[in-house]
Amino acid sequence: MTMISHEFNEIFRKYASDKEIFHDLMPLRAREILLVAPAFDAFTLEQDGLLTEILFDGYYQLNMSNPPRVTNVSTVEEALEKCSNRHFDMIIVMSRLGQGGHVELSKALKKAAPRLPIYLLLNDNVEVGAMDRRRQELQKHYDQIFVWNGNPEIFMAMVKFMEDRANVENDTGVGLTRVILLVEDSIRYYSRYLPILYAEILKQVTRLAKDQSMDGMTRTLSMRVRPKVILATNYEEAIAFCDKYQDYLLCLITDRKYPKDGVLDREAGIKLIKAVKERNPYLPTLLQSSDPFKESWATAIQSGFLNKNSYTLGAELSNFFYESLGFGDFIFRDAEGVEICRATDMEDLQDKLRTVPVESLVYHASRNHFSAWIMARGEVQVAKVLAKFRITDYRDPEEMRTFLINVGDYVQRMKTLGKVVPLTESTPKDEPNILRLAPGSMGGKGRGVAFMHSLLSRMDLTSLLPEANIRIPRSAIIGTEEFTSYIDRHGLRQMLQNDVDDDAIKRRFLMGSLSPDLMTKLQLFLAKVGKVPLAVRSSGLLEDALSHPFAGLYNTFFLPNNDPNPGVRESQLIEAIKLVYASVYSKGSRSYFQAIDYKIEEEQMAILIQEVVGHRFGDRFYPHISGVAQSFNYYPVAYTQPQDGIANLAVGLGKYVVEGGKTYRFAPPYPEMDMLPPKEQLRTTQKNFYALDMSRTAVDLYSGEDATLLVLDIQEAEKDGALQHCASVWDNNDDRIRDGLDSPGPRIVNFRNILKYDQFPLARILQHLLELIRDAMETPVEIEFAVNLNRDPDNGKPTFTLLQIKHQLLDNGEVNLSPADLKPEELFLFSEKCVGNGMVEGLRDVVWVDPEGFDKFETPALAAQLEQLNDRFRAEGGKYVLLGPGRWGSHDRHLGIPITWSMISCAQVIVEYAMENFQADASLGSHFFHNVTSLNIGYFTVPYPRGSSLLDWDWLRSQPEISRSGCLVHSRLEEPVHIVMDGRRSASAIFKRMPKPAPEPEEYQP
Repeated sequence: MTMISHEFNEIFRKYASDKEIFHDLMPLRAREILLVAPAFDAFTLEQDGLLTEILFDGYYQLNMSNPPRVTNVSTVEEALEKCSNRHFDMIIVMSRLGQGGHVELSKALKKAAPRLPIYLLLNDNVEVGAMDRRRQELQKHYDQIFVWNGNPEIFMAMVKFMEDRANVENDTGVGLTRVILLVEDSIRYYSRYLPILYAEILKQVTRLAKDQSMDGMTRTLSMRVRPKVILATNYEEAIAFCDKYQDYLLCLITDRKYPKDGVLDREAGIKLIKAVKERNPYLPTLLQSSDPFKESWATAIQSGFLNKNSYTLGAELSNFFYESLGFGDFIFRDAEGVEICRATDMEDLQDKLRTVPVESLVYHASRNHFSAWIMARGEVQVAKVLAKFRITDYRDPEEMRTFLINVGDYVQRMKTLGKVVPLTESTPKDEPNILRLAPGSMGGKGRGVAFMHSLLSRMDLTSLLPEANIRIPRSAIIGTEEFTSYIDRHGLRQMLQNDVDDDAIKRRFLMGSLSPDLMTKLQLFLAKVGKVPLAVRSSGLLEDALSHPFAGLYNTFFLPNNDPNPGVRESQLIEAIKLVYASVYSKGSRSYFQAIDYKIEEEQMAILIQEVVGHRFGDRFYPHISGVAQSFNYYPVAYTQPQDGIANLAVGLGKYVVEGGKTYRFAPPYPEMDMLPPKEQLRTTQKNFYALDMSRTAVDLYSGEDATLLVLDIQEAEKDGALQHCASVWDNNDDRIRDGLDSPGPRIVNFRNILKYDQFPLARILQHLLELIRDAMETPVEIEFAVNLNRDPDNGKPTFTLLQIKHQLLDNGEVNLSPADLKPEELFLFSEKCVGNGMVEGLRDVVWVDPEGFDKFETPALAAQLEQLNDRFRAEGGKYVLLGPGRWGSHDRHLGIPITWSMISCAQVIVEYAMENFQADASLGSHFFHNVTSLNIGYFTVPYPRGSSLLDWDWLRSQPEISRSGCLVHSRLEEPVHIVMDGRRSASAIFKRMPKPAPEPEEYQP
């Protein structure tokens, strides 16, 4: 059994290849058909419905794509001309063409294109008798002869027959496709029989695809794995097909009498069934005859029987497929063939496998019934493995039972592996899937999470990083259709035109009701996840896009989800969803859409609900580590390179990181390298953190995103035991950092045990994931993550959880800025810490905070003034250069002016300058910073002390002032500045005026 288990592991590590196999099946499909028909027959087809329409309807009803195009001609000359100018996949020739002219046509076509299949279509049964006398002659010129009899379904059967004959060898080899062998020499009967046979095959395959809840593309592709039908018209041809496809035969359907050894043999079908059953006693067979009294012959050789003249021929054939070929329920039988019980699907089959008698297992396994039934459901890889093994490969039948049950587990798990699956009552509670609660697009965040889920499910990360679990959180997605219908049902779109304030918008959205179907799904979802903390996140259609990320624009709500009353928990979840919807129409969103010249009506909102990652410490819940990592570092230091990436870490919920808090930074390839000297680490270390408040069950989400959160001193994390591997101590006596928390002194959150001593392989995980996702997305990327250092009770490992991914936009335009060539007297500003690339022209407005009047305790008031000024610029359609102290985009008033993006959305260039007593690192990894970089807004840092940087305050103060309010100044320059950003060198310069163009060389005068 070791070998069997190993093979299954290998198969399912590559399980995605099932869909790839679907693509490789049926490489030759009929796309162009030439119909050569007399004018009258062409007119009849035109009146009864164009042949193209007949084929289109058949394809549409079977959910199949790309019906073939039919070109109709009436003469031999037209046919030859068409074939010389266009490629056709098959030709159908109507028999009355020129009273025999079709033979001359077929000769000419065979000479011009010997491999092109040509089918002769007789008009009705009257012609069949006449053609029988010339059959041997006609078979030299035609690949097959059919009779029409006015039934348009014969055309569909002829197309499928041609495709099967062309593809059967490829499809059996590539995809283990099953083969139905039909043996019938009567043109009349196989022309009647094939349309019924194909209709039944396609109906059964379509029904199975729907029953298994396949997505649309997979359902269409899975049609290609259907059984292929091959036709034999004599005994020798039938035996040759049996020899060639004996490992793939699904069943044999044979007439009783047809030629054998060149003469008509009235028992040829019975002889064929006996010969086949000697090789495979359990192959389903069906003997057909126009004599109903021959049923006893079929019973004697353990074969099914079908009366060719039966009025219920279709229904009887359908019953044969359903009962004997695996398309219906799996019927467990005893050794005598008596029914014991039935299984309707894979899950039901697993349950029955646990209880059915051993004799029944042996009965079905020896007849290969399990493989056939699973193959009928499109599980190619599983059926391939099962088909290899015999009862003798197991120590005893009970071992076989265990193996079959495990196969069921594999199938159920792999069918949904890496997918977004609809939530139903039967959805397992603990499967690591993303659940869909409502239809529509998944939005930006949803797409990212679904992509991560698919990517991680295909990777063997356990062998690469065995010390840790790498997961995504349990997630559910409400598609955009719910948002659209919510807006339309409650007439909310008109609020955009009335410039309503945010409170009024929230009240209106909270008054609405979600759809009944979603309400039911939310109840079911809460019942399955239980009382675990949840994050309700926005997932806008445009969010996290490559061009405009909308980072931090919409609301996210954290729910304790701990009320003992399920109805209260449901109400809180519904309220959070509505408030996320409302945030689309907020003032901040409207400002952002104006800034990027988008229409807010174009936005649609999906919702991403995720289990919050972390651990409960008394009445608060948070992860040991949260962070943001980027594959490209805008500010490399020492020997690091931009391509090495950068990570920002903090203790507690990730809201602290993305809002620009004081984080610890490191390059994943060099985790042991400190980017800041020890004293600077002490000054900039994390002082507080976010946690989810679990002490209250009643929450007021209307008050904002922070309604359920706590902002705690970092000492509280130490009391919880969460700093054990995340912090060190500053030794005042020796002016150095001591590892561990055993000695007294200020705590420095630097994750020393993890990054330098590899207590948890965080650096290796980040390095591997950044490289993997960057290559998969083919752009630099940013990821958000959380780490729970508590060991998982199932496997004893700590857990890394990947929360979100997004693009990290870089501008690769060619700009050259050589510091050595710059003249200081021409510059207003020069910085060697720059984000952005390109040139900005035409800006005359500068909004700046005068350092001489700046009071770091008045930063919130400055934020309000800036917002008012920005509103005026937006109304006038203007842009400006913005200068301010400390860190832009931080919510911490002690690090900088606490603004959001919408409050300065008209700034085209943003400058952070440091002062002796007011310094902060750039806001790398924050939502604010991500918006700045993706919009290619100039983002410059001027440090203190200046070093090689330059900032000419005297020149700025000499410029005309439009307004001054305290230390906030709006200046309008006499001439526009010239701004150059060299992204490769991370250098930027603001010239006081446009440089004069170089004089043109004098024209040579002879």
